[in-house]
This record gives sequence, structure tokens and C-alpha cells, in this order.
Amino acid sequence: MEGCNSNSRMLSSTARLLGFMVPLLVVSVMVVVSMGSGSSNWIFASNYYPWTWSSSLSAARNSSAAAFDEAPGEALDLRRRVVGGGQEREEALSADYTLQRSTAAPPLGVLVAEAEPPSDETKVELIITPKQSTVSTIFNNTHALPSTPKISKRFTNFQVLEAKLQKARAAIRSAKNGNTSSDPDYVPSGPVYWNPSSFHRSYLEMEKLFKVFIYKEGEQPIFHNGPCGSIYSMEGNFIYKLETSSFRTQNPDKASVYFLPFSVVSMVHFIYDRGAPDHWLPLKQTVKDYVDLVAGRYPFWNRSLGSDHFMLSCHDWGPELSKSVPELFKNSIRALCNANVSEGFQPSKDVSIPEINLPGGRTNGLIGGPSPSRRPILAFFAGGLHGPIRPILLEHWENKDPEIEVHRYLPKGISYSAMMRKSKFCICPSGYEVASPRMVEALYTGCVPVLVKDGYVPPFSDVLNWKVFSVEVSVKEIPNLKRILAGISTRQYIRMQRRGVAARRHFEVNLPPKRYDVFHMTLHSIWLRRMNIRLNGVEDS
Repeated sequence: MEGCNSNSRMLSSTARLLGFMVPLLVVSVMVVVSMGSGSSNWIFASNYYPWTWSSSLSAARNSSAAAFDEAPGEALDLRRRVVGGGQEREEALSADYTLQRSTAAPPLGVLVAEAEPPSDETKVELIITPKQSTVSTIFNNTHALPSTPKISKRFTNFQVLEAKLQKARAAIRSAKNGNTSSDPDYVPSGPVYWNPSSFHRSYLEMEKLFKVFIYKEGEQPIFHNGPCGSIYSMEGNFIYKLETSSFRTQNPDKASVYFLPFSVVSMVHFIYDRGAPDHWLPLKQTVKDYVDLVAGRYPFWNRSLGSDHFMLSCHDWGPELSKSVPELFKNSIRALCNANVSEGFQPSKDVSIPEINLPGGRTNGLIGGPSPSRRPILAFFAGGLHGPIRPILLEHWENKDPEIEVHRYLPKGISYSAMMRKSKFCICPSGYEVASPRMVEALYTGCVPVLVKDGYVPPFSDVLNWKVFSVEVSVKEIPNLKRILAGISTRQYIRMQRRGVAARRHFEVNLPPKRYDVFHMTLHSIWLRRMNIRLNGVEDS
């Protein structure tokens, strides 16, 4: 009974204690709720809610580091310290925060868009999500996450161009591993090319990105003009086709390269004075005056010292006239038929183009020939005595062997092109200069070219492997010419002849131009030289 009374007393004491504590707890809860609902500046650190941020921030850290080359472990701290109300707190930065970084062109991973004229800048918005350990965020009453801050930066057209070229370089390097691309017209393959996949990728990138600005200054017939129906036909054909090509841009800020549209052949025809004491002076002064003119009117020449500019010439004097301006000779891309390394031709920056003789301005009747089994003549050449090599050839082989048809002048009634079509090999010696239209004539007729030249860089040799469809013979080996050619097996000759036919498409002149023809191959070689330079120091990733 006492036990029961003792328990009752304990329960009674407990009840009284609870009666005192409960009102106190109610008052405390009301105070807390009142403070929570009335304060709009209450800060919740992100690590209070790790399940909310952990999945999104891990991916954002990777994208942020990739976009800005962020060092591992280094956070982008988007907080600032705010002092107010007698205490220090952290406040998240607003969405219009602009991050100050270097003015270098964007890396490959950044998607950029072209600016439209007349503005010379492109606005690129980069989405930056800060790291978990460095962020504080303000929740509203619905506990919704704030929007991700956007960081805006402007890039010039020039920086956008360099970024695109950098991406193209990466794509071309990747294609070296054999990654093929689809093409409805033609997919390069076989030993004719040093690397067919790389060439194909480069060609497709050129079609997407390459733009040429043609300076409008200058009047015909010296500028924007050239021959189309002689051994110098490449000058006129290229100028006319480029001016109506989709590769041409009217906006110089979007150009990859800049064309100086003077014709050396036209200058020689209209300005050259054989009786003048210094016949070079008016020609070189014309080139110098033109470069000075465009350099004074536009910023592009001085910006690159001419390294993204190019000239084109098939005349023998083209290399000499390029010396009129030191930067034109040393820095600019020179597309030359006379591609002689002993005269300053630099394969890494200059372009070798073919010399093509178009008597009527067309290739009608020039292309095609019989099969290898219907070519009874071992080798053929006919040409005048000019230059140091041809006299040696004629001395050893003119009218000396019925299998080696070498003539200074063909007998009356004998067709030059018919003789090429009857021959297995066509001898292509240099004249006064290394260039010769016989190389293309041989390819047109299905005859294997025999190059007898010193210091010559064959056209498009950055892409084409001339060793598999031509024969190279040094000048000192001219006496052994028959032994060298007869030593090529029938099987090997047939392979070379068929490869020459395959390579022929790259030397054909078409009106209008067709993909992969000589016009586009010339542009592609210029495109490759432009890819070899970086004008603003952008480094490949």
C-alpha cells in the first residue's frame, strides 16, 4: 500500500514538473518560428543539403575546369565577404558577375558563334557552376535552387577564327589514325596520297571554314585579270574563278587569308620595257606600291606582317617580283609554278602549282589515252634548246635510240599529243626555269612523267606522293636514262600508270570548277599553309 502511495506521489511530482515545462517550451518554439519567418537574410550553406548539390556540382566542376583550364583542386570562388548588422556573413554573387580573364582566344572545347557585320566582336556566354566547397546560396520560401550564373565574354572575329582553325587542326590530326569521312563525290584512297584520310578530312574542313578576301584595289589589265589560254593559264583561271567562288568573302574580318590579285604575266606584258636601263624597276615598283596601298587602307597586312596573305604567279619572274617587298618574299604564301628551292621557294609556307598549257582555254581533246599495253614507245620528248638541262638530254639521246624518241623538233605531220599517247614514259626536263607544262600533259594523256629537274618541288606534293606515279631522274643520270626506265618491270609500270590516271583529277581544269580539281587543290594547298601559322599565339590542346 505504501508502495502504491509512493508511486502516486512520484507521478504527482512529475505532473507538476511537466505543467511548468510545457508552457516554457511552447513560448520558445513560438519565438523561433517568429524569427525564422520574419528574416529574409537567413543563409543556408550548401553543405547543409549535400543531397541537393553533390550530383550537379561534380559534373559542373569538370565542365568549369575544362572551359577555363582550371588547375586541379583550385576552386572558382564566387563568394564575397559582407559585413552588416554587427556580424560577418557570406553572400552569393549575383548572376551578372563578370569574370576577368585573359584575352586569349577560346580553347577548342568552347562553342563559338560568328559575329555579323558591322560588329567585330562575338559575344560568347559561358555557363559557370561553382564548386560545392565554395558556394553559399539563398533559398526562397519555396526552397527552389537559384539559376546558374552566366559569365559573358566577348571574342573578336579574329579570335573566333583562330579557335575554329585550331579545332580543324585537331580534326585533321585525328584523321591520321584512319578515321574516314563520308563524301558523296569522292573519297581519297590508295598510295597516290601520303595519308588519304588526313587529306580528306582537311579538304572537308577547308570547305567548311576557308574564306578568302580579295583586295578590290587595282584596275585591269594589271589587277583582277590574267591569261587563260597559254602556258600561264593558271593565273587568269585562278583569279576569275576565285572572284566568283563561294570561298570568297566580302567581309575581310571573316577571312582566313587575303589575296593580292596582281598578274605577273600582265605586268610583263603591259609594263615591262626591254630597253629600260633597269627593266625590273617598274615591275617591282608596281608590286611595292600595291602592297603599300592595301597596308595603308586595311589593318590586316600590318597585323600579320603579310603571313596570312598570298600571291599567285605562273610566270618565271614571279619569285623575283615577290622580292619587291621583303615581307612578301619572307612571310607571305607564294603560289608559284616556278617552285625552285634554290631560288628561295620554301615548301613549308609556299605553294607549288602546276603549269598548264590551255591553247584554247579548254581541256577539250587533251585528256585521255590508250591502255598501257598499246604504248609501243618507251620514252618521248620534243622541245627546243633552252635552259641548261635540255642540251644534255639532246646530246645523249636525240636520234640515238628508236625506243627513246627525243627530238628538238618533231617531223612534219607528227602530232605531239599523239606521240605522248603512244609512249609509256614522257620526259619532262626543266627549261630556263624548273616549271614545265609537260608534267600535266603527261598525266592528261596517261603517260608516266619522268622528272629531270634539280631543286623542284612538284605541285601538291604536300598531299600527293609523286614517287608512286612518276620517275625522278637527276641531271647526272641522263646518260643512264634508258637503263633506268627499262629496269622498271611491266607490273610496276602498270601500277604507276594507273596511279597517274587516278591523280589526274587533281590537275584537271573545269568550267565551272569541280571538287578536288586543280582550282580546289590550289586552294587546299594555300589552306594548309594558313593552318601552319598561328597569328595570336593560340596553342593546340
